[in-house]
Amino acid sequence: MAHKRMILVIWILVATMLFAVAGCSWLQRSPLPTPPGNEEEQGEEKPVPQATIPAPIDQGEKQEPELRVYIAGKNQVETMMMEKYIQGVVAAEMDPTWPKEALAAQAIIARSFTLQKIAENGGVPNREAHASTDIKEFQAYDASRINDNVREAVQSTRGQVAVYGEDFIRGWFHAYAGPRTATAKEGLEFKGPNPPYIRVVDSPAEDVIPEEERNWQESFPLARVRTVTREITGEDPGAVTKMEIADKGPSGRVVQFRVNDVEVSGPQMRLALDSTVMRSTYIEKIDIEGDKVTMSGSGYGHGVGMCQWGARGLAEDEKNAEEIVNYYYRNIDIVKLWE
Repeated sequence: MAHKRMILVIWILVATMLFAVAGCSWLQRSPLPTPPGNEEEQGEEKPVPQATIPAPIDQGEKQEPELRVYIAGKNQVETMMMEKYIQGVVAAEMDPTWPKEALAAQAIIARSFTLQKIAENGGVPNREAHASTDIKEFQAYDASRINDNVREAVQSTRGQVAVYGEDFIRGWFHAYAGPRTATAKEGLEFKGPNPPYIRVVDSPAEDVIPEEERNWQESFPLARVRTVTREITGEDPGAVTKMEIADKGPSGRVVQFRVNDVEVSGPQMRLALDSTVMRSTYIEKIDIEGDKVTMSGSGYGHGVGMCQWGARGLAEDEKNAEEIVNYYYRNIDIVKLWE
């Protein structure tokens, strides 16, 4: 009898050890949580790349497109080859002295942005052009800033664009994301679902961005905040005595402010107060004192897509252009459409 009890005890100990081992293995196989705003990433398959050069600028298979570009300073349309145009965009949108791989990533995004706009509506139809040098209409452009560094970066990625399935990606980018990038809805108030390739990622810019570029603080007259709120919402909040954050998005950016009792869009408030002064909607503190409201925050720009300072940080960490682009846009392909 004692012998049987001993065997039973041994079997219980063995079973317990097996369960413990299996339990540890199960814990190790548990999926890691996705970053905020990226819940839809789990299980999503990468589409097959099928994008082609838009018909209005298609010069034939593997041929570089020719563009009609509206030159804002001259108020006229000029014809130029795509790669020449991209050189001017990269030189204007990013510091031409930055690492070549960061500039090369900007070139890929600039081509993708241009082709997406042309595929969507012809580019800048009100100018009878495919692109414009007016930053309010299209992308910045400055041929005077083109140097050998820019030329080499653009040439190294010649014809390369980022696509998601049969579509060119919306090549959104910004100067500095702050702690992390944004979804399209919270950063740009984009209508419709968040594009599947736009995700929230941590900023790799912390080690390279100067302190004076990292954070910002600005004051705005309360009377101006009242006017802007009324213009955006159609409701007058009255004399402003309170301003607070009503809602935040997945990255922590302000989606809605509350001015007294009126809720107003964060992205629209930033644009109305001047997006070069209210540099982002990543707000850390709001104070009202006297007749002004003071906001403190981090970042510069809408926060969607590629962070330029982050691209520089990745380039200095020896990442190439393709790796930089893939860090910010998920499940995309970078394809070469012309030689």
